[in-house]
Amino acid sequence: MLSGMLALIILAAFFGLVLGLAAVVFKVESSPVVDQIDALLPQTQCGQCSFAGCHPYAEAIAAGEAPINLCPPGGENTVQALADLLDVEVLPLEEIEEIDQGPIVAVIIEDTCIGCTLCIQACPVDAILGAAKQMHTVIESECTGCELCLPPCPVDCIEMVPIKQTVKNWRWPEPQYNANNQEAASIFTTIGHVVAENARP
Repeated sequence: MLSGMLALIILAAFFGLVLGLAAVVFKVESSPVVDQIDALLPQTQCGQCSFAGCHPYAEAIAAGEAPINLCPPGGENTVQALADLLDVEVLPLEEIEEIDQGPIVAVIIEDTCIGCTLCIQACPVDAILGAAKQMHTVIESECTGCELCLPPCPVDCIEMVPIKQTVKNWRWPEPQYNANNQEAASIFTTIGHVVAENARP
C-alpha cells in the first residue's frame, strides 16, 4: 500500500517536472502588436467579426488578413483606436443589415426550457445560469446580445429583446444629422441667431 502511494507520488513529480520543462522550452512568445490590438477590442467574444473570439481577430488584423472595422460591439471608437495604433486609414464600421433596435439581451422562456445546457456551453461570457434538466436563466447585466445561444437551442426557447430603459441606462438620443447637411446648417444658423439676440443688452 505504502509502496504504491510512493510510486504514484514519484510518477506525479516526474511528469510535473517534464511538463514544466516543456512549458519553458516550447513557450510560444505572443506578439506585442497582437496583445495591443486585443486590448483595444471589447472582449465580448461574440463572433460577429466571423472569428472565434477577440484574440483570433486581433491575430488576423496583425497579420493583415482582416480589416479593422468588423467589430460591431466596439463601434467606431474601436475602429478609430485600431487605426491610430496601426497607423492605417479609418474604415467605416461594417454595417449589419438588420435594423438597429438598440442594445438587446437574451431571455429564456422558462415554460419551454428543457435544461439541455447547450446554450450555457455556447455563451462566450458565461451569462447563462442553469444545470442539466433544470431551468436556465440569463444574467442580463452580463449578456452582450451576441445571439450565439440561439442556434444550439433545440426548442427555440430563447428570444432576443431590447433592454428596458431605466433611469440608470437612459441616454440622450444621438443626432440623426451631420454638420454637412443643409438642414443641419440651417438649424445651427437659427440657433446662432437666437443666441445672439438673447446676448444683446
